[in-house]
Amino acid sequence: MTATATATATATAPATTAAVPLPGRAVRVRLLGLRLSTRVDTRAVIVTLGLAGGALAVFVRSLTVGDYPLPVADVVRSLLGGSDAGTDFVVRTLRLPRGLTGLLVGAAFGMSGAIFQRLVRNPLASPDVVGVNAGAAFAAAFVVINLHGTTLQVTGGALAGALASSLVVYALAYRRGIAGYRLVLVGIGVTSALVAATQYLMTRGEIFEVQRAVVWITGSLNGRSWDHVRPVSWALAVLVPLALVLARQLRLLDLGDDLARGLGVRVERTRAALFLVGVCLAATATAAAGPIGFVALAAPQIARRMVGGGSIGLLPSAMCGAQLMVAADLLGRRLFAPTELPVGVVTGVVGAPYLLYLLARSNRVGTGG
Repeated sequence: MTATATATATATAPATTAAVPLPGRAVRVRLLGLRLSTRVDTRAVIVTLGLAGGALAVFVRSLTVGDYPLPVADVVRSLLGGSDAGTDFVVRTLRLPRGLTGLLVGAAFGMSGAIFQRLVRNPLASPDVVGVNAGAAFAAAFVVINLHGTTLQVTGGALAGALASSLVVYALAYRRGIAGYRLVLVGIGVTSALVAATQYLMTRGEIFEVQRAVVWITGSLNGRSWDHVRPVSWALAVLVPLALVLARQLRLLDLGDDLARGLGVRVERTRAALFLVGVCLAATATAAAGPIGFVALAAPQIARRMVGGGSIGLLPSAMCGAQLMVAADLLGRRLFAPTELPVGVVTGVVGAPYLLYLLARSNRVGTGG
């Protein structure tokens, strides 16, 4: 490289870095003698807090309804440890684990959907397209029908199946890197094969085991206990910080691979890390509650419209997913009470028209396929 070229590259580098969109304002604090600086998107913070408040309100409401209705004051007293034994049993043993599972599963689906939609650069992308749901459903059906597995074994099998199918999709789509359209096409093919295999298992099983498998595949929060809450909590405690650390790299990937490389991003390694985090979030949620559809698709879209296009919106998407999940579960419990609808049925009925809207909108603006 000549001296002139070197000088030109040096002069243009700051301008290129400055072009990276960084919404919000810089906040500087001093901690233990160190100056720390970060950038806070005020609008995203406000939206996240608002969505979290809405999710909390629906969550508390869900603890009050059921065959044994309770006033909000009694629920709050029970949560704080100041109620009678009967109320504590209903709230803490029966309803609280179900509500917490809904919050955590919805948050995991919402954040996973936001990662995949930004990674694939398609508003119609979701964990479904990389085989998470199909892999989990096939593995769960296999464990239930062929191995007569316990609830814990079904959960473990679903988690393993979701991860395995996603890795197969990634391996088949990899050609000196990952392109969004190739990942989607391979994911659709693998998903179709797994759905066919699951249906074959259903035709060969005993009626009781098949019924058990169908309930799980539909997606439900019924009967969830603390054994479901703890694994999802531990997984989110690890995966959410990883996702937030990788969020800036995800923003740089939006600029295009060539420009991202010019800014020092290891594109394929970063994309693989984001893919793995997104898959683990969706797989954990699917293993806990079944392959619940449309939450991972709708939550990031709603959150993005609230925070604006300049923000990655991982936390707003998570809070929106949590609110959608607990609201859908509450609606399924009360719509035809005392008969309960699985939450997967409710999200499907509500999510299908929203998907049609997204398809129509994408066709009008010429994006999303």
